[in-house]
Amino acid sequence: MTDPQLALTMLGLFIFLVFLGFPIAFTLMAMGIGFGYYAYFDDIRMWRGYNRLDETASNWDSFSLWVDGFFSNNVFDLFINQTYTVMSNEVLTAVPLFLFMGYIVERANIVDRLFTTLNIASKNVPGSMGVAALITCALFATATGIVGAVVTLMGLLALPAMLNARYDKSFAAGIICAGGTLGILIPPSIMLIVYAAASGVSIVRLYAGALLPGLMLVSLYLVYVVGRSILQPSVAPRPTSDEVPDVPFVRMTVMILTSFLPLAFLIFAVLGSILLGLATPTEAAAIGALGGMLLALGYRALTFQRLRESVYLTVRTTAMVCWLFVGSYIFSSVFSYLGGEQLISNFVEGLDITPLQFLLLAQLIIFLLGWPLEWSEIIIIFVPIFLPLLAIFDIDPLFFGILVALNLQTSFLTPPMAMSAYYLKGIAPPEVKLTDIFAGIMPFLLMVFIAMAMIYIFPQTVYYLPQAFYGR
Repeated sequence: MTDPQLALTMLGLFIFLVFLGFPIAFTLMAMGIGFGYYAYFDDIRMWRGYNRLDETASNWDSFSLWVDGFFSNNVFDLFINQTYTVMSNEVLTAVPLFLFMGYIVERANIVDRLFTTLNIASKNVPGSMGVAALITCALFATATGIVGAVVTLMGLLALPAMLNARYDKSFAAGIICAGGTLGILIPPSIMLIVYAAASGVSIVRLYAGALLPGLMLVSLYLVYVVGRSILQPSVAPRPTSDEVPDVPFVRMTVMILTSFLPLAFLIFAVLGSILLGLATPTEAAAIGALGGMLLALGYRALTFQRLRESVYLTVRTTAMVCWLFVGSYIFSSVFSYLGGEQLISNFVEGLDITPLQFLLLAQLIIFLLGWPLEWSEIIIIFVPIFLPLLAIFDIDPLFFGILVALNLQTSFLTPPMAMSAYYLKGIAPPEVKLTDIFAGIMPFLLMVFIAMAMIYIFPQTVYYLPQAFYGR
């Protein structure tokens, strides 16, 4: 078996083990070290000292030199170097800080206030409760970036309210599932930080490039919610005065000032400081973490127990991301050394396809990978396989990254492995069936595909803000 064939065997075996349920980070490391030991094997160099032993050497000397030779394989140096490279990556420093901000905000008891305020403020809008739920999801998802937490909390808060207001079960469930996934696209997104670390693209330009597509997707969602509420009023009846009371203007202003503005200000302060060059992403993330604590303190929700939970969850999630990077770096280094990367490059070049066809093929593969895998695994493991091919088709990694971020919305919304649907089903009332949630998700899935098509047709949607802020 040639080295390139061994590399493809390595990739196929990894995918097989993932489907069997093995831990992905440790599978990557184990396979990288295992196949790398063969790739870098040099018995003459490794056991040079052992082979020079004379007959007077003791058994302990022989054993010690043999063990030393065994661990003299270059794959262990690669493992140490790649681990150091990941842990010293300045881009990844922002990940735990943004995670901490998200977990603190999640525990600040702000979601119920925010939903109530927006629900009253949008009372006269068709599908007002759905609009309020969607905007709440978008703001909260942007602040936390944790899909499961947003869908679960909004499912506990907004879903019963919409069902009590006689909303269609599928329609209400689809709003919450779709809104809860927006945090992995709209800055300050943790997913974009991970993509920046994997691709070498400036995180600042990525944030600027993702802003308009993210707002465009939210707008498409809102147009669908309002449009369907107008065309089919039975799915979203107008609220009665008992369900949504009339509130005097002064009180409404106070509610907005105490619920909507603090979270919005925190998000815009973090994002604005990055886009305007006032702070690096890591510094802005630190500001966001402090702001999240002050926000929780202002709402009298900052207890030692909640602080401890936030720190624990931050450390656990950060460790997962870092070890995924370590495993991916080792795996991809060995895969490339064996000639796998060149083999894939030659194969794709031999297909004689256009850049548009390559983009469609890559997005289709990522779409299918989104069924069994999390976004972090796709970004860290599989997207780097496509990155070297972008230069062949003259595709900007920035543009590709925004498309991937949009595409990964579908990984949470595509049955039968739509994780947001399962998050919601876990806390939904018994009358809301999984099939109802799937049916409600499908129109929003179509909106994601429309947004991707619009970016294909109008690429300036991605490039306008990066060029306006930072030039070409």
